[in-house]
Amino acid sequence: MGGGTICHRLAALLTALCVAGCGPKPAIRVGFLGGLTSRPVSFSEEGRNGAMLAIEQRNQAGGVGGRPLELVVQDHGSSAEQATQAFQALVGTRVDAVIGPYSSEAAVALLPAIDAAHVLVLSPVATSVALAGRDDDLVRLSRTTRENAQALATMLHLRGHRRLALATDTGSRSYYVAWRDDFRTAFTALGGRVVADAEFSPASHASLDDVVRTALAAAPDGLLAVSSSVDAALIAQQVAKQPRPVPMAAIAASEALLELGGGAVEGMLVAQAYDRADSSPRFRSFVDAYQARFGRQPSYSAIVSYDAVLVLTQAMAQVGRGESLRDAVLRHQPYQGVQGAIRFDGFGDGTRPAFFSVVRNGRFEPL
Repeated sequence: MGGGTICHRLAALLTALCVAGCGPKPAIRVGFLGGLTSRPVSFSEEGRNGAMLAIEQRNQAGGVGGRPLELVVQDHGSSAEQATQAFQALVGTRVDAVIGPYSSEAAVALLPAIDAAHVLVLSPVATSVALAGRDDDLVRLSRTTRENAQALATMLHLRGHRRLALATDTGSRSYYVAWRDDFRTAFTALGGRVVADAEFSPASHASLDDVVRTALAAAPDGLLAVSSSVDAALIAQQVAKQPRPVPMAAIAASEALLELGGGAVEGMLVAQAYDRADSSPRFRSFVDAYQARFGRQPSYSAIVSYDAVLVLTQAMAQVGRGESLRDAVLRHQPYQGVQGAIRFDGFGDGTRPAFFSVVRNGRFEPL
């Protein structure tokens, strides 16, 4: 009887230990902070898709240390207040890290909250110069607007432009206005001139026909749309109606540019942050997986968001005892991304090469 009682007790203890230690491990909660109701919504939606795909693939491979990943989504909207509330909501759910935000303005607004939370924030697309050179928990995967503007200014100058007009969306001061200002400085330093700058914003409901007429009144040899792909397409349609249309360039080049612009965007030079002509097995495998999962081609936002999860999960798998996740990200670089190595400087600011394409026959053809 005594031996049986002891055996029963041992069995009960082993069962309890198994319940406590042999069950499924808790999920790693990854926050996603995107502008899912702000214009343009597709940019954040595609970023969410890229992050989802990376997490699904990592879970299929066993997660991180046997723990699955769970994506917790919040909409940062289009105001500083909404962004702060959404970020604090993610922190309140005890996420281990955050992918986002998906606008420079939201990222700038969140700096105090990020400093207070001490949660790693990996922003795939925030590019404001105000975010660079800071020793904080914000790690950025994209180049700054200044670096991008300098690259485009150099390319347009090499292509013979000397008198450019700009059509600038002033609705985002930390992105489009900063882009405009940095471009003007770089283009002027090369010997070019910005002969007109026609400003507009979604809030002003300005007629893009009037914007184009103002821009072309100074007889420029080209027009640069410092705006979203959607607005660049609409501006191109207005340019095509003018008696003397001029060559155009744009700082954004999503599929919406082709879909909405039609024949009006033929010949347009566009700045892009990834190599559309990449035929490497790694990139083609990602494209095929993304198309199979979401039924469309991935955009830059999807690519760099996928990369952000790759960086995060690889750093999580190697983080040392007592080491912050942000320090682990910087210590274990470089990371193999969808297109080449991903590197950060000591402040967590990423660098990526610039790519340029021309719209021909309804497609982006890399230069």
